[in-house]
Amino acid sequence: MPSDQPQKVTDPQSMRALAHPLRLQLMDLLGIEPELTATECAERTGESVASCSFHLRMLAKYGYVELGEPRGREKPWRLVSRNRTVGPDVENPESVREASAFARIVVEREADRLLRTIGRAAELGPGWDQSMVINTSSFWLTRDELTEVMDRLGAFTDDIVARYGHRREDPASRPDDARVVHFLGALSPDPDLDTHSTADHEQ
Repeated sequence: MPSDQPQKVTDPQSMRALAHPLRLQLMDLLGIEPELTATECAERTGESVASCSFHLRMLAKYGYVELGEPRGREKPWRLVSRNRTVGPDVENPESVREASAFARIVVEREADRLLRTIGRAAELGPGWDQSMVINTSSFWLTRDELTEVMDRLGAFTDDIVARYGHRREDPASRPDDARVVHFLGALSPDPDLDTHSTADHEQ
C-alpha cells in the first residue's frame, strides 16, 4: 500500500523524469487505482505494453512508483506515496527552472482536462452535467496571510482524502453511481500589480 508520508521532490533530474506526458498519465491512473500492471496501463492509455513498462520502470528509478505483490506471473505497480509535492530548492537555480517548467506542464494538463469535460458535459448523464464548479476570486493578502490560506486549503483537501481516499484501495466501497472527480486548486500572487493599490499611493 502506498505510504502517506510526504514525498518532497526538488531534484531537477527527478522533476524532468516526471515531466513526460505518458508518465504523468500513468501517475494519474495509479492515483485512482491501487495497483495496475503494464498491460492494464496499456489498455487504459492506448499505448503499447512495452512503452508502459519502460515508463513505469523509469518512474520507479526516480522513486515515484514501486512493484506491488506479484499476481502469479503479473507484476503490478503502485505509487510509493500518495502525498507528493514537487517544488524548487530555492538555492539551486536549475531546480527553480525545472520546478517552473513542471508547474506549467501540470497547469496545462489540468486546464486541458477541464476544457474536455466542459466540452463533453452532455455525455456525463443526468445531474452530472450540472456538477462542475469553477470559482474565481481576488483579494489583497500579505505573504503570511497567503501562507495561512494555503494551509487551510491543504487541510480541506486532507479532509477529502480522509473521507473518500479508501475508495481508491477498495473498489467494493465505491457507490454504484460514483465516478472519478478531479480537484484543481491554485493560489497565486498577481505579478502585474504592485504590492499597494493606486488609491494607497494617492493618499
